[in-house]
Amino acid sequence: MRQVVMAALVGTITLALVQSSPPSLKAQRPDDPRRDPFAPRGFDRGFPGPGGRPPISPILDILDTNRDGEISNDEIRNAPAIIKKLDRNGDGQITADELAPPGGPGRPGGPSREKLKLVKQFDKNKDKRLDAGERRAARDWLATQQRSGRGGRRRFGPPGGRGPLNNRPPATPGQKVSPAEVKPIPDAPLYDRTVLRTLFLEFENKDWEEELADFKDTDVEVTATLTVDGKRYPDVGVRFRGNSSYRAVSAGYKRSLNLSLDFVNRKQRLYGYKTLNLLNSMGDPTMMSTVLYSHLAETRMPVPKANFVKVVINGRSWGIYANTQQFNKEFVAEHFGSAQGARWKVNGSPRADGGMRYLGENVADYRQRYEIKSKDRPESWQALISLCRTLEQTPPAQLEQALRPILDVDELLWFLAFDVVLINNDGYWTRASDYSIFQDVRGRFHIIAYDMNEAFRTPHRRPGGSRPRRGFGPPGDFPGGRSRDLPDRGPRDARRGNGTADGDLPRPGGDRRDRGFSGPPGGPEGPGDGDGIELDPLVSIDDPRMALRSKVLAVPNLRRRYLENVRTIAATSLDWKTLGPVVQGCRSLIEKEIKADTRKLDPFEAFLAAMADEPGPENGRGRGRLTLRGFIERRRQFLLQHPEIASLPRDTRSARSRQGADASPLPNGRSRSRSAVVINEIMAANDRTVADPEGNFEDWIELFNRGDRAVNLSGFSLSDSRNSLDKWSFPKDTVIPARGFLVIWADKKNRSTRGLHANFRLSRNGETVFFSKGSTILDQVEFGRQASETALGQSPDGQGNWRAMQPSPGKANRRPESK
Repeated sequence: MRQVVMAALVGTITLALVQSSPPSLKAQRPDDPRRDPFAPRGFDRGFPGPGGRPPISPILDILDTNRDGEISNDEIRNAPAIIKKLDRNGDGQITADELAPPGGPGRPGGPSREKLKLVKQFDKNKDKRLDAGERRAARDWLATQQRSGRGGRRRFGPPGGRGPLNNRPPATPGQKVSPAEVKPIPDAPLYDRTVLRTLFLEFENKDWEEELADFKDTDVEVTATLTVDGKRYPDVGVRFRGNSSYRAVSAGYKRSLNLSLDFVNRKQRLYGYKTLNLLNSMGDPTMMSTVLYSHLAETRMPVPKANFVKVVINGRSWGIYANTQQFNKEFVAEHFGSAQGARWKVNGSPRADGGMRYLGENVADYRQRYEIKSKDRPESWQALISLCRTLEQTPPAQLEQALRPILDVDELLWFLAFDVVLINNDGYWTRASDYSIFQDVRGRFHIIAYDMNEAFRTPHRRPGGSRPRRGFGPPGDFPGGRSRDLPDRGPRDARRGNGTADGDLPRPGGDRRDRGFSGPPGGPEGPGDGDGIELDPLVSIDDPRMALRSKVLAVPNLRRRYLENVRTIAATSLDWKTLGPVVQGCRSLIEKEIKADTRKLDPFEAFLAAMADEPGPENGRGRGRLTLRGFIERRRQFLLQHPEIASLPRDTRSARSRQGADASPLPNGRSRSRSAVVINEIMAANDRTVADPEGNFEDWIELFNRGDRAVNLSGFSLSDSRNSLDKWSFPKDTVIPARGFLVIWADKKNRSTRGLHANFRLSRNGETVFFSKGSTILDQVEFGRQASETALGQSPDGQGNWRAMQPSPGKANRRPESK
């Protein structure tokens, strides 16, 4: 009720302020990217605040000086003085940037809220963490501050809050489980999607859940003992993580967790990893969004690994969680060969504005939007600003060339394509946030997917009161038909998600509208009445907030390559013949546990309905009926029939070897390369046939030296990206003997000590492999979808036709036996 009262007061307060204070609270024109300060981005998109209510306007949050959730008469009287102080540049106007609190070093003051610092205050023994007694003192202090209103912290989440998932009976304890009852699987990698590992957490205090809730949004972690595969890991730091996935969930139900293996022992790791992110998959009754997104994207771009785990806390089951890799030094070393470089996280928020638009040269403006996760260096910020400036100021005709040395454009185009094809509702396309940025040691930027738990979104209301966090009207529009604030360009095609000519209401009749998700039941809905599968792949291409879409896709060649990526994902990744078995494998792994789970956020019936192996109704108009399979199949059909995708030149599915970028393949598929060393054999679907020196079954590439002299490969490279030919360089003084073979394992393990391991994988769905020196492509092989346990090679070696064959790494290729 307090927030409703505050919302009702905003008009009165605004009028009083405008009349009595020098600065004007100016609503920005539609073409002003700063927007109206009273309408933070996402406010009209249906983001739930506490209890599912609208989030508090930033101006009201500032006026609420005692943090009691209400605007008192005294606060109204003091408002003019507060507003005057907000006008930091003295221009007589208050903009959205001035409403955002100034960011401190490495912490944004806008979308991200500064954590409350308690460790330094209560750390009596100076060990840089809080023990049980110190945490008790900190909790007592927090309770005192909350009662007095002096703490500056508003506890949005339960206990004490009301969220969309609060209107339900208390959860019952889960089944009792002990480590002795669970079969260890120590040989499986931590993120192996085919196994279900159980994680046991033991907290010292019985009220561990309330303690974690008390320390949410602070720098305090609560210690616990973790037991996995029979091994104990003491002093693991645990905290609740997430925003809406935490605040909307009642105490006693599944909330997301973050585990720090190195909290006390800096060298402690779980199968090589120091941080675990355990997600509750709120809003996803299948619990598969994160795992499937990671599975589909990992062959195309760097993406966090993900699988399922079962969590047991203090002897009681808490059910299935999605276990997602952390974006940290381990991640970048795994993908880029070095842990060095600058890392940023773009946090999700209704006020998010982290889409790489150019904000000028003031670093503080960028700190408000981008949270630096690595060492805070001035040169890192200057490089980020330079990239934004390049995107903003470079004409489309020169942009691709200007970006090539500073941004991995190939990775970016895959990132943008997956973001839209899989309809990632927390993705870049919808609010310019929820992704990560990495600048490698060579100064090149990489865009990394971060939040993948709201893809494959089905729009139906789920039984038991749970519902999607927000709905969509036409792609890019907000619920209720209100469009984004964009420059007025006259009549616009609603299929692009750009609203209408007046930027407000949809035109009656006329345009065909590709439907976005319908709005959540009981809340505002967009004009679209469909199921969201018809989200246009070119949504947001002229939204100035999203420079990575609007600027990059304005380049004709990059737009074409992006659409080709969309087509590839739709045609191969969304093919139910190949994806269906993966989904069913995941289902068989977790179904029994989900049924038995007493802490889950969705009823088991919702899981069964979403996982039904049927496409659902043909028109998809009814709520609650579209299955995961139906979403995938119909999304694929829509994209492949999209006019701009259907009109693309047909891709070549057969393998071919070419010399240089412009050479054509011979009709018989033989290599025309004049290089002594050529690509001779590849295997992109090696699940159980050929093991590497470490005993793992990985993709591999074989080179063959056709010459009579050994060749030193220093300065040579392999890559699966034309725009990053030096993605993996051969170690110094690597030599391939005359008429000899050399095998490189394409497994993203650049640091391995045994054998040669490239920092990329091959896609079994098809791609291109490049062998080059500097900027010169010496040989390249383009191949289509590969059959499992089958290699693709030349016979005779180095000069014959490319054909499927029995794998023979490091040996002469054998001609297929005639039948």
